[in-house]
Amino acid sequence: IFHPSGSLIFVASPAGRHTASVIFLHGSGDTGQGVRAWIKQVLSQDLAFQHIKVIYPTAPARPYTPMKGALSTVWFDRYKISNDCPEHIETIDSMCKLLTELINEEIKNGIQKDRILVGGFSMGGCMAMHLAYRYHQDVAGVFALSSFLNKTSLVYQALRTNDSILPELFQCHGTIDELVLYSWGEETNKTLKSLGVTASFLSFPNLYHELKKDELEELRTWIFKKLPEEMIKTNK
Repeated sequence: IFHPSGSLIFVASPAGRHTASVIFLHGSGDTGQGVRAWIKQVLSQDLAFQHIKVIYPTAPARPYTPMKGALSTVWFDRYKISNDCPEHIETIDSMCKLLTELINEEIKNGIQKDRILVGGFSMGGCMAMHLAYRYHQDVAGVFALSSFLNKTSLVYQALRTNDSILPELFQCHGTIDELVLYSWGEETNKTLKSLGVTASFLSFPNLYHELKKDELEELRTWIFKKLPEEMIKTNK
């Protein structure tokens, strides 16, 4: 269902020379195509760049416990939607392996690892934090929109024993989110900061569990800052 060869992966190609990549992970039950269309609707245009390729993979369908075991395109299973329960490590780790293949594919295509950003909406942001802070601490950065980590997250455990420089985190959250509580996002941000992550946290008043235009514009600015266009070196 999800394959690095490109099946079920939607790509917004750069207009010019490809020198950097963003991997954008959708929320639970969505698809790569779905989140790309949603972003386009909110922004009135694609999240597109001159030099950056934006990749929207789709999660494989798996039984999802919060939906009574019904099949859903989710990055991993959860025991429940709460920050106060254990993580479903087995499914998180198997997906980290698959997404690592996607990162390696970009590297094979000539993109340096510090020119790759990973992030996503809701569960996609959580997945990106696991992927980067546990397995790929040399990516350019991580973004998480309306996302959270469980209180006992393996991400925190990995960072407690870490002394390398960590990717910067860009986090956004709606203050009236009823699905992923604002306080969960805030607590995630504070904990990561205490463990050495350089992290920003933007609050959006009156925003539910959704994407918003000014939030996506802030994200676009941050992506540009982390992945600036490279000056083409000329030998004079």
